[in-house]
Amino acid sequence: MYKPYPEDPSIDKELYHTLISADLAGNVRHLKKIFESCEDVIFHPIRLNCGISAIVVYTRGLVDMELLDGYVLSPLLKAEMNPSGSICNFKEQIIVSDTKELQNIGDILHEALGGKPVLLVDTLQGALSIEVTSYAKRAVEEPLAEAVVRGPREGFIEALSVNISLIRRRLRTPALKFVSFTVGRYSKTDVTVGYMEGIAKQEIVRQVSDRISQMDIDGVIESGIIEELMESNNYSPFPQMQTTERPDVAAACLLEGRIIIMTDNTPIALIAPTTFWSMLQSPEDYYQRFIIGTLIRWLRYMFFLIAMLAPAIYVAVLTFHQEMVPTTLLLRVAKSREEIPFPALVEALIMEITFEALREAGVRLPRQIGSAVSIVGALVIGQAAIQAGLVSAPMVMVVAITGISSFMMPQYPTSIALRILRFPIMILSGMLGLFGLILAMLLIISHLCILRSFGVSYLTPLAPIYPNGLKDVLIRAPGGKMKFRPAFYARGNLKRQGDKPDNSQE
Repeated sequence: MYKPYPEDPSIDKELYHTLISADLAGNVRHLKKIFESCEDVIFHPIRLNCGISAIVVYTRGLVDMELLDGYVLSPLLKAEMNPSGSICNFKEQIIVSDTKELQNIGDILHEALGGKPVLLVDTLQGALSIEVTSYAKRAVEEPLAEAVVRGPREGFIEALSVNISLIRRRLRTPALKFVSFTVGRYSKTDVTVGYMEGIAKQEIVRQVSDRISQMDIDGVIESGIIEELMESNNYSPFPQMQTTERPDVAAACLLEGRIIIMTDNTPIALIAPTTFWSMLQSPEDYYQRFIIGTLIRWLRYMFFLIAMLAPAIYVAVLTFHQEMVPTTLLLRVAKSREEIPFPALVEALIMEITFEALREAGVRLPRQIGSAVSIVGALVIGQAAIQAGLVSAPMVMVVAITGISSFMMPQYPTSIALRILRFPIMILSGMLGLFGLILAMLLIISHLCILRSFGVSYLTPLAPIYPNGLKDVLIRAPGGKMKFRPAFYARGNLKRQGDKPDNSQE
């Protein structure tokens, strides 16, 4: 079915929608006006055996020239064509199966700049785009943003067609559907939505498709732009869409009934809807024995709370609630703070801000020296600050434990949310003690209760409660017990597996 592209504001609207006529010279005149000063756009004239002139328009560097010469130009030059026929007749002469008939000048603009040569023939209306695209792309390799402990070592790359094929290799069923969109008035970026028909909720699929099709933006460079435009609450620190660079994670989410959104020119895919608990789950939880997966998940939950609350609790206890600390420990902490000129709150803010600066510096520096600089910087600055009497040793240890805890989060956006929330919680605790800490936690929990991701409550399946979904929240139940898909994601075919066979030996 014909699907129009977003209008390009740099092109005259009337010219953009001009139909391709049977006058080749007029069509070429329009195209050369559009592609003026575009030296990478090539107009290659040819003359067919029937005496009719034709022209192939393509972009240098985006086309496989061997395929273009051998499978397109050579067959056309040898073919005996009827000059009174249709442009569709040329499909039979071209040794390339993927072709598309174009209707107007705007279609030629997008196809040619997308790497597909366009054939125009004199005396024939319409044009034909030919799929012989070839451009430099990265090889499929281990994902860089998600460390793989156990599982496939393949990761998404910047080529959308390759990413789709990586998922199709894992789900070889016609139930896996892909719907394509083009977003961006200038960038014309391809965005593909994937879902499992009969499993995913159609209302969520429609909601995702509607939000993408209604986007009116000049360009989409990375999937983060799509994510921000699709979120219901842009002011929440918590991500409302999950991200992944791993095809196995994308395939597993599709089987749960969730939606995959992939953007061309980026290896990061978006997953919707998502919940708070899925942001704290790792693929390795399901690739190991359920006991190990459950224990690691509990450890992750514990360090999630430590990463968010440890500095705030330290500040609140030292400032307002010293009676809660054992006497021996309190005396040691007091001795270490004898010469510290700042209150505990200011001391914690200084150390946290310095730690965040070191972390960002390590990320921005070249990979070979980034990790070394961040680690050495933390050790040197921490030790120097203690010797100078600016901060105490217990505070350095609390900040270090907090930073390590935030690194345990499997989803990087979740660790960013922790880094953001840590500061207001710490300030409230420094001003009001444990009362401020409890107040901050109540505000965060209230916010999580009202947060939605494409209609799914962020705290599902705990609020509201889905008993079947509880098998994959606080624990990771054995594979044989997880027979059904999460009902808050899927609809229709909820049964994931049959009864587990009896493997016991007599």
